[in-house]
Amino acid sequence: MTTEAAAEFASHRSRLFSLAYRTLGSASEAEDAVQDTYLRWSAADRALIHTPAAWLTRVLTNLCVNRLTSARARREVYVGTWLPEPVLTHPAASELGPLETAEQRESVSLALLTLMERLTPAERAVFVLREAFGHSHREVAEAVGIEEAHSRQLHRRARERLDGRRHFDVDGAGHRRIVERFLAATLDGDLAGLERLLADDVVAWTDGGGQVTAARRPIAGRARVLRYLLGLGSRPEVAYVHFEFVEANGAPAALVRADRTLVAVVVPEIHDGLVSGVRTIVNPAKLAFAARQSAA
Repeated sequence: MTTEAAAEFASHRSRLFSLAYRTLGSASEAEDAVQDTYLRWSAADRALIHTPAAWLTRVLTNLCVNRLTSARARREVYVGTWLPEPVLTHPAASELGPLETAEQRESVSLALLTLMERLTPAERAVFVLREAFGHSHREVAEAVGIEEAHSRQLHRRARERLDGRRHFDVDGAGHRRIVERFLAATLDGDLAGLERLLADDVVAWTDGGGQVTAARRPIAGRARVLRYLLGLGSRPEVAYVHFEFVEANGAPAALVRADRTLVAVVVPEIHDGLVSGVRTIVNPAKLAFAARQSAA
């Protein structure tokens, strides 16, 4: 492959990773899909490729759809709650592209990525291309390999499955203060503080993947989540961890480290000024990408 061809691919790599991650909900699988796309680009006759961006999008999208098909089977036997892999983000630069608007932030939120597990692989690909990247239905149809009318149908079906379940508040500074208070109250065993911060219908999810000890089912309701959080805060090992406040998937979050090892990423969901959800990833395999990002 020529230096020019390698440079051309490099100019698209960030966008391709961003597309693959939104489609797959997995940073490691997104990296693999981008690498497979690179291998196909290396072997392709570029004289026949008139629009590299469209060609690369089509190849990557089909690789992602194939991966989603096999991933769905694996996730059906996943131990405990499945959550997406967290990716650290910040306004100045992000592997996930610009996150300047509410819509852009929602497109990478753990909440929406989890909801998108309800969609078929084709619905998810169409939804991401249309909603997150603004492609026309003609462009989406070409990327997915379907008719334009079918693209419209899949997009409408995806919206119907997701609408009514989506809400994304954007108040970076205000939300970070709530996240800091929430984590401090958890560590301090501050019952009254937690009661003031938790919504009545709050839900806590923890993804350990069977690799580390974690609640295997969602914990719902203020009273149950309170007991769960107070139990976590009382564990002896909590005295040896420290928090680093960051932004993950477009929202305020915290990295939890034991010594220098990343052991958890906690992403509270804030709605109407209260904590309405807490997503905690402790599966070591799912922390590897964020660990590399935080070490860079």
